[in-house]
Formats: sequence, structure tokens, C-alpha cells
Amino acid sequence: MRKRILTVDDSKTVRIIVRKAFKSFDCEILEAASGVEGLALAAREMPDLILLDVTMPVMDGIEMLTKLKADPKLKGIPVMMLTAEGGRDNVLKIAKIGVRDYIVKPFKEDVLVEKAGRIIELKSLADATLKPLSIFDAAGLLVIEDKPAIVQQIADGLKHTPWKVHGVATQDAALASCNERAPDLIIMSLSLPNDAAFNIFRLIRANPKTKSTPIFGLVVKTETVPQQRAQSVGMATIITKPIDLGDLEMKITKALNLDTSARYFSLEEGCLILRVPPSCPQLIFTEIGANIKPKMAAAVDAGLSKAIVDVHLIKSLDMGLIKLLVQSMQTSRELGINFALVGNAQIVAECKGFEDTRAWSFFGSIDEAKAHFGAATVPAHAAVS
Repeated sequence: MRKRILTVDDSKTVRIIVRKAFKSFDCEILEAASGVEGLALAAREMPDLILLDVTMPVMDGIEMLTKLKADPKLKGIPVMMLTAEGGRDNVLKIAKIGVRDYIVKPFKEDVLVEKAGRIIELKSLADATLKPLSIFDAAGLLVIEDKPAIVQQIADGLKHTPWKVHGVATQDAALASCNERAPDLIIMSLSLPNDAAFNIFRLIRANPKTKSTPIFGLVVKTETVPQQRAQSVGMATIITKPIDLGDLEMKITKALNLDTSARYFSLEEGCLILRVPPSCPQLIFTEIGANIKPKMAAAVDAGLSKAIVDVHLIKSLDMGLIKLLVQSMQTSRELGINFALVGNAQIVAECKGFEDTRAWSFFGSIDEAKAHFGAATVPAHAAVS
């Protein structure tokens, strides 16, 4: 949702400067020339931030601020005061009324944006027009770590993904990299010398470009103090050494809110196909399960009425797979989708050993299942042999 910034200033020039400062960000600038106009506009539009001049005719900034904070509906709106150099002490005196920050005129546009970015999330227009990342997009990962072997381990462990891993070893290099191109996610060693990790974290959060970038703390498993500190300052999660690369990949996927369904689901020849990968920890079963109903419903909405679940790469039946197949069958039945299973001899044999699964039947391949769909109607409650 676009952020709304209300600038209240009797100087049209200042209002123009404010508008210009935020022109490259996805936000709406509202303008008022006095405290009276500003108060009315704030009540009507409920902005996310108010830039309030101290000295104005009719109703000055202090009076408007006082009325804002006295109104239960408006008192939560953050306010940044604008003042001339000589009014700095005055702003500090009224800070107890409830201002989040102040800026002295004349000010630089980048300073105004930086201060505003500490209060509200500012997204660039370029970022706002981009589609959300999918699992196949080349997300940029910045690894801040002074041990090259760790950076290489992460890069090698994620080389099967489209993600681009860039490693830096120092604070200056990290900040320069963030300013040059904001990464999609940052992995940062908590053991950098001179408490650098937490200083870098503070500076990254102060930069509007990276204010909302997910940051993972990286540390030896037994180092509990820095882990607790990282969690307290708001890092997204902790990755412990030695690194579980599968767990790291899953956490990156979750932090970036990536649509992973394309890994498993596809539409082929008028049929929705779910291919279950050979290695399935509970996290993957959960990930697939969360997508079954939305994907099947979307297929029905698109005019499709056939679904195939292919588990032939799975070496052995377990409870996670059974639950996944039951969920698939139930959802197919609810939506009226014709349903079929594809498996291997081991899965078929193990299914015969359980009362709840012994009636299940499997095709030997997806092509066999598709061929049967073309020859007859398959009931939604079971596959055919």
C-alpha cells in the first residue's frame, strides 16, 4: 500500500522541495499551507507521516501538534517537525508533546528522505512496479563474512538455485554494496570484529533502500549471547554453523515470500500434475500441502478437471507422504476433479501393508495416467490400476 506523507508548511517552495524529494518513492504527497488546513487534511486522509513546520500563520505547528496528540484518532500519526536554525531549541522543548524527529531548514533532500525512512517504509517506484519474486527469479543475496570459506560454502550450497551470492568482508564494503544495489536478503556473520555486525545492522536499517531487507544472523551454534542479541534487535532469523544448507534455503524462501509451487505443480495437456521430489523433509510436505487446494481450485477455475500426483521418485512410504496423498484425494473429491496416482513398486508394496492405503492403486508413469484419462473417466476418490 502506498504511503501518504502530509507536508504542512506555509512556504510553497518548501512543499515543492518535499514533493521533489519523494518523487522516486511509491508514496503520495498531501499538502497544506497552514495548521488549520493540515489538521483537517490529517483527519480526512489519515497520512502515515506528517512533516510539520513550526512557524505558520493562523495555526502554527505547535498548536497543530497539540491538537493532533489530543485527538484519539490522530495521536498515533508520527510527526517530524521542520524548523529554522534558530528554532532548534524550541523543537527540542516541545519534543515531549510527541514528535518523532525534526529537521532544520534549509535541508538536503537526501537527509529528509533518510529521516522519513527511519519512521515509515519507503519503497522506490522501481521496486513497486516489479512483480513479486518467484522461486525462479535471480534474487540477490549479500553475505557479510570475513571468512572466505564460509562465503564459498554458501555459494556452492545454493548454486542449484538462480540466486546470486555476493560476499564482502568489511563494514565499508557491505554498505557500499547496499547503496550500489540493494540486496533482496542479507546473511551477516555475528562474529565480525569490533561489534561490526550490529553496527552494520543499524546502518542498514537507517537506509531507506534496505530498511525492510531480511537480515539473517550467522554464528557458531554454541554462541548463544550474540544469537539472543540478534533476535532482540530484529534480525529475521539465525543460521548456525556448521550450516545446514537445506535449512538455509528453506529460510531464504520463506523470508523472501517466494512462490515455490512451480517446483512441484505444472499444467500439462489439460491436467494438473504434482511431482513430489525424492527427498521430502516435513518442511517440503508442509510447503506442498499448503499449495494443494489453491492449485486445484485454480485448475478448476481454468476449466480443468484432471489431477495426477506423481510419487514414483519416493523410495519409501512414510506418514508425511500418506497425509499428503490423503489431502490430495480429499481436495480432489471436494472439487470434483478426476484423480490418479503414479508410483513405483516399493510404494505400491508398502501401501498394501496398511489398512487405510491398501486400496490405493497406482499407474506406472504419468503418460499411462494421461492415457487412461483420455480413455475413461477416473473417479475423484481413487486412482485406477
